Amino acid sequence: MTALFFVLTGLLMLVGYAVGLYFGDPLGFMFIGLIFAGGINFASYFWSDKIVVKMSGAKLIQESDSPILYAAVRKIANEAQIPMPKVGIVNSPQPNAFATGRGPDKAVVVATSSILSTLTQPELEAVIGHEMGHVVHRDVLTSSVAATMAGVISYVGNIALWSMMFGGYGGNRNGANPLALIAAIVLVPLGATFVRLGISRNLEYNADEYGAKLTHNPGALASALVKISSMAKMRQNPRGGQNAPSPSTASLWIVNPFRGGSLVELFSTHPSTQHRVERLRKIGEEIGVYVP
Repeated sequence: MTALFFVLTGLLMLVGYAVGLYFGDPLGFMFIGLIFAGGINFASYFWSDKIVVKMSGAKLIQESDSPILYAAVRKIANEAQIPMPKVGIVNSPQPNAFATGRGPDKAVVVATSSILSTLTQPELEAVIGHEMGHVVHRDVLTSSVAATMAGVISYVGNIALWSMMFGGYGGNRNGANPLALIAAIVLVPLGATFVRLGISRNLEYNADEYGAKLTHNPGALASALVKISSMAKMRQNPRGGQNAPSPSTASLWIVNPFRGGSLVELFSTHPSTQHRVERLRKIGEEIGVYVP
């Protein structure tokens, strides 16, 4: 967290310096951007469970609605020694799952309706174990910090870029090279985005390790990731009242529901399934469990 603050704050200062060379005094709109992004992320952090559940189209359920899913969540929560999270279901043909909430006492675990018919019981428990990793490690806090800082940097950069485009060169008080300033304004927010994506991918690796060791079954998590990933191309909104995943919630799911070419993977919030399976094999070697 400390390293994250230093890196993103440094990038924010860099883009502020670049804007300052052109406009003379960028502190005013930098402060406004900081307050604006901070306010949104503050709300996202404290009410993330309600916001995300609504955005994903999930419905909170009782044990009688899905005894198998409910039992799996209760079992893994007991093993993780955390309070029983709320449980939700998204009616979707694409198997997937995510967890939200800022801590163990505010957690919500959500799965799609098709995950029960796609995964075996050990695979389902391994997936729930991964999601418990996000809950126990309070990954929502880290993600919120990364998103806030990256958002501020991009916000300030966008304001400066549009101001330069529509304001001409009259604001260039120090004779700075406008092309160099534009490059800084564009590339620095891009760098902040890559930092945020790197944080997100690292959180997925950590949750994989936690879930594998909690359930003592890295092979089940590996096979579950392969199954879920193989069905991640179902982007259309199917008939029958079922939901297609929303791009705004893509980073939350255990597997990114949107797949594409190498450029899409470059900007993905998740590491590749192949890399995750390779790491799970190494974890299996560490704990003495064979992972095929």
